[in-house]
Amino acid sequence: MDKLGLERDIDLALHLPLRYEDETRLTPLAAAREGDLLHVEGVVREARIELRPRRQFIVKLVEALGDAPGRIELILRFVNFYPSHQKTFAPGTRLRVRGELRGGFFGREIVHPVFKTVEPGAPLARELTPVYPTSAQLPQAYLRKAVAAGLSRARLDEILPPDLLPAGLPPLRESLYLLHHPPADISLHAIQEREHPAWQRIKFEELLAQQLSQLQAQRERAKLRAPMLRGSAGGLHEKLLAALPFQLTGAQRRVAEEIATDLGRPQPMNRLLQGDVGSGKTVVAALAAAVAMDAGWQCALMAPTEILAEQHFRKLIHWLAPLGIEVAWLTGSRKGKGRAAMLEKVASGAAQLVVGTHAVIQDDVHFARLGLAVIDEQHRFGVAQRLDLRRKLALQSLEPHLLMMSATPIPRTLAMTYFADLDVSTIDELPPGRTPIVTRVFAADRREQVIARVRDEVAKGSQVYWVVPLIEESEALDLQNATETHQQLGAVLPGTQVGLLHGRMPPAEKASVMALFSGGQMSVLVATTVIEVGVDVPNASVMVIEHAERFGLAQLHQLRGRVGRGSVASVCVLLYTGPLSQTGRDRLKAMAETTDGFEIARRDLEIRGPGEFMGARQSGDALLRFADLAQDGELLQCAREIAPRLLDRHPAAAQAQIRRWLGGKLEYLKA
Repeated sequence: MDKLGLERDIDLALHLPLRYEDETRLTPLAAAREGDLLHVEGVVREARIELRPRRQFIVKLVEALGDAPGRIELILRFVNFYPSHQKTFAPGTRLRVRGELRGGFFGREIVHPVFKTVEPGAPLARELTPVYPTSAQLPQAYLRKAVAAGLSRARLDEILPPDLLPAGLPPLRESLYLLHHPPADISLHAIQEREHPAWQRIKFEELLAQQLSQLQAQRERAKLRAPMLRGSAGGLHEKLLAALPFQLTGAQRRVAEEIATDLGRPQPMNRLLQGDVGSGKTVVAALAAAVAMDAGWQCALMAPTEILAEQHFRKLIHWLAPLGIEVAWLTGSRKGKGRAAMLEKVASGAAQLVVGTHAVIQDDVHFARLGLAVIDEQHRFGVAQRLDLRRKLALQSLEPHLLMMSATPIPRTLAMTYFADLDVSTIDELPPGRTPIVTRVFAADRREQVIARVRDEVAKGSQVYWVVPLIEESEALDLQNATETHQQLGAVLPGTQVGLLHGRMPPAEKASVMALFSGGQMSVLVATTVIEVGVDVPNASVMVIEHAERFGLAQLHQLRGRVGRGSVASVCVLLYTGPLSQTGRDRLKAMAETTDGFEIARRDLEIRGPGEFMGARQSGDALLRFADLAQDGELLQCAREIAPRLLDRHPAAAQAQIRRWLGGKLEYLKA
C-alpha cells in the first residue's frame, strides 16, 4: 500500500477507480458477438487438463437460463492454472464468469476469465464494480476492501465555505461515494470520461489544493530573507555589457532588467528564465551573475551534463576572465588535488563564480557567500537537488536567489498550475543572423539518399551531426547503434574525419572529440543525445536524427536547435522506422510544421500530458492525478480566483484542504 502512497484513510478515499466493470446484468450468449466483454452464468459440464499444443486447463460451461442450464456452450481456457482450479470447476458447479468473447477452433471461448461460484438465484451486483490502479502484488479484491474501509473511516466533512464553492457541484462525500460505487443506471460514458458532476467536484478540489499550495509556497518564500544584490555604477555589470562582442536583443535587455530588479530585493528571487533554443539565455545569466559578484557575493551555475557545463564555463571564462573574475570548475570527473584546490577557492570566496554539474551541491562544497544560484535545464534536475543547492546558504539565515533556465518553454496552462509560485521571464526573440531551419521527414529506407546529402554538405565545408538513440544493441529495440553508424559513415565518407560521442566515454575523451568538432577539424559527429542542449557550433548546418520516432518532441526540438546557429542555411532530417504510433506521427508532424518552441511545447503537453512534460518537479508524483489541463481550463481559472480569497479569509480551511490532498508532498512544492 505504501508503494501506492496509500498511508491515510483519506488517501484510500481519494484512490479513485481507473475504470468499471458491469456485473449488474448477465449477457445472453445468443446475443453476444466476438470482442464483447461478457458476464455469463453457467454450469460446468466438463473440465479437463489438455497437454497439446501446451499444457492447459479447459472448462466447458453450459449457459444457465434461470435455474436450469440451457444448451449454448462456452469454453473457458486457462494457460496458467493451479491444482485448486480442478476442484473449483468440478462438473455441476454454477459459476459467473466475465471476460472477452473470442472465436476459437472448437467454438466460442474466453481465455482466463474472472470467475466466482454462485448459488442458483444469487442476486446480481447493484453497482458497477470499480477497478483500481494497483501494483502487481496487490489484488483488486484486497484493494476494494481496503478502499471501502478507508472511505467509511475518512473524514469527508465539507472544508470549503459554501460561498466559495462553484455553483452546481455536489458535496464531496456524495461525489466520492458515487465514484467508488456508481449505480447501475449511471451514464458509463460520463463517468469513464470524467465529465460527471461528481468528477467535476473532485477535479475542482484537487486544482484548488494545488493552487493553494503554490500560493502559500510563494508567500512563505516572500517572508524569507536573501542578500540584496545591487551592482555599482560603472561596475562589473556595465563592464560586461561593454565587453560583449554583440548587442543584446530587446528581449534579452528586458529580462535582464527583470532579474536585476529581483536581485535588489531582500526576498529570494524564484524566477524561471525561458526562451527558445538559441535565444541567448547564457548571456542573461552572466549579467545576473555580474550583479551578484559586483555586490560581493558568489554565484553558482549548475548544468545537467559535463558537456553543457563546460560550454557555459568556456563562454563565461571568455566574457568574465578579462574583467578579473575567477571562475571555478566543479564536475564529477574532477578529482584529487585539482578538486581540492577548487574547493578551497570556493570556500574562501576567491572563486566568485562556480560552474559545474550536480557536483556543485555535494556535501564537501562550501561557499563563502553564495548569493545567486543558476540552474540550467532545470527540468533535468530532481527536486531534492534544487533544495540542496538552496540549503548551501542556510547557515547564514539567508536564502540564495534562484534563477532557473529552460529551453523548453512552458505552455500557459502549465505556468498557471505547476509554476504558479514562480515569476517567469520570457526571451521571445532570437538574436539576428540566425537562419531558419528546414525540417524534412523521411522513412528509414531513404537512408542512402540522406548519406549522399551529407557527403555533399561535407564537400561544401559544412559540418554534420548524426544522432542515434542507443549506444549498444538491445534485443527489445532493433536500432542502429552509435558504433555501427560511426563505422558505416567512416567507410562511405573516405578522407572525412567522423567522430563518435556517447555517454559512456570518459570525460577527457568526450572533451577531446567535442574540441575537434567545435574547431572544425572534424566534419561529422555521430552522437547520442549527450549533445542535446547547449552545444554551439555555428558551422554545423545538418542535423540527422535516426529513429526520430523514439524521441520526445521537446528532445527533437532541442536537437534541431544545434544547427541554424550561424549564417548558413540549415536542415534537420528526421529518419523514422515504421509503423508509426499515433504519438510518433503527431510528434513528427509537429516538427515538420513549426520551429516555434512555444508551439512545440504546447503540442508536447497535449501529446504527453503534464506529468511527463514536467519531469522531476513532482519528484515522480503527478501533482494532478484527476484534472486535465487541456479540458479543465474553466475549473483551473475558478480555483485560481478562489485560492487567494480562501487563504486570506479562511486560513484554517485552506490548510486543511492542502493537507487532505497533498499530505507529505509539501516540501517538494517549495523547490
